Amino acid sequence: MNDFIRIPIGDWVDAVIDFIVANLQGLFLVLRAIFLGMYDAIDLVLASPPFWVVVIVVGLVGLLARGWVFGGGIALALLLVAGMNQWSNAMDTLSLVVVATIVALLVGIPLGIAAAKSNTFSAIVRPILDFLQTMPALVYLVPALLLFRVGVAPGIVATILFAIAPAVRLTELGIRGVDREVVEAGNAFGAPPSRILRQIQLPLALPTIMAGVNQVIMLALSMVVLAGMVGAGGLGGEILAALGRLNVALAVEAGLAVVILAILLDRLTGAFGQRRGLYAALRARSARRTAIGTTAE
Repeated sequence: MNDFIRIPIGDWVDAVIDFIVANLQGLFLVLRAIFLGMYDAIDLVLASPPFWVVVIVVGLVGLLARGWVFGGGIALALLLVAGMNQWSNAMDTLSLVVVATIVALLVGIPLGIAAAKSNTFSAIVRPILDFLQTMPALVYLVPALLLFRVGVAPGIVATILFAIAPAVRLTELGIRGVDREVVEAGNAFGAPPSRILRQIQLPLALPTIMAGVNQVIMLALSMVVLAGMVGAGGLGGEILAALGRLNVALAVEAGLAVVILAILLDRLTGAFGQRRGLYAALRARSARRTAIGTTAE
C-alpha cells in the first residue's frame, strides 16, 4: 500500500539534476571558476602576509569599530589562533565565509529591495526563503557536489543557499519599516524613486540590513564543518579529521578558532551597523563640520 501511494518527488528532483548536469555543465564550470577565483584572491590577501600583519590590521579595524578594548582583545584572540597552529586553516575558512557572504548579499539585498517594493514579489519569494531556511543544511551539499565537483566551490554554493534568507528578509523588513511620512516628504520634493531609495530608505534601514548581514555571516560560519565534507578544507576539514580520529585536542583547537572568527565578525558587523566606535565618532564629527559650513554659507 505504501508503495502504491508513494509520490516520487525525490526521483523527479534527481531527474532534474541529471538533466542540468547533462545540459548545463558548462555554465556551472564557469560559476565554479568564478567562485574559486574569488576564493583564491581573498585567501591570497589573508594568508600570504605574515600572520602578525593581519593581526595588526584587524586590531586597527576593531579599534575603529568598537574601541581599544575590542581592538586589543581580538588581536590577542587572533594570536591565540596562530599559537594553536590553526592560522592557515582559519584564513581558508574566513575566505570561504567572505566569498559566500559577498555573493549572498549581492543577490539577497536586491531581492529584499524588490520584495519591499512589491507585495506580489514578496508573496512569491517568502515560501522560497522558508524552504531554504528549513531544509537541513546537509541536503544542499548533494546537488552542489554534483554540479560543482569536489572542493571549495560546492561548499561556497551550499553556504550561499543556506545563508541567503536573512539578507532578503531583513532588507525587506528594514525598508518597509521606514517612516512613510519621510518617504512622502521625499516624493513631495519631487525626488525620483531611485533617489528616495538611495538617500532615504537605505540609510534609515541600514541598522536592520546590517543585522541581516550579521545573520548571513553567522549562518555561513555554521556551515564550515559541513563544507569540509566536500573537500573545502579549512577549520571544517580539521574538525572532521578530529572526529575521524577521535582527536579531542584538535577538535577543541579548531572549534575554538571558529568561535574566535564568529565573535570577530559578529562584533564588527554589529558595530558598523550601530555606528559605534571611533569610526562612527569620526563620521559624526565630519557631518557636524559639514553642517556648520553649510549654515555659515
